[in-house]
Amino acid sequence: MQALSIRPEFAMEILVGEKTEEYRTWKTHHRGDLLICNSARKKKGTVAGYALCVAKITDIEERQDEDGTYYAWKIAPFEEGGSYWIEPIKVKGQLKLFNVDDRLIHPAPFKNIDSVEADKWWNEKIEPLIY
Repeated sequence: MQALSIRPEFAMEILVGEKTEEYRTWKTHHRGDLLICNSARKKKGTVAGYALCVAKITDIEERQDEDGTYYAWKIAPFEEGGSYWIEPIKVKGQLKLFNVDDRLIHPAPFKNIDSVEADKWWNEKIEPLIY
């Protein structure tokens, strides 16, 4: 699966469904599942060096601001057929899109991140990794 390293604080916002766009200075033709990898940079309240979810990229929109052109990568909601949580896997990130073996990626056993099952998953799988 294609993967992207993101600063842990932004990756955590994606994980909980708060961040629905990822901003880049470059575009890609990639659409669909994208493994989100938290970079190794440690920041209090985040998980560093792990992949915790797959974001489904639905579109990329070119935008302009005072600094020039940038691209908004649109992320599908965490629901059936959209983005989803995975069993945490240790990943060494890179500064571009890179590949991670599909056999390492195991979806969480639920679709609704606001469910009781998701709360239990968070407490068992993610909370122990938070710095």
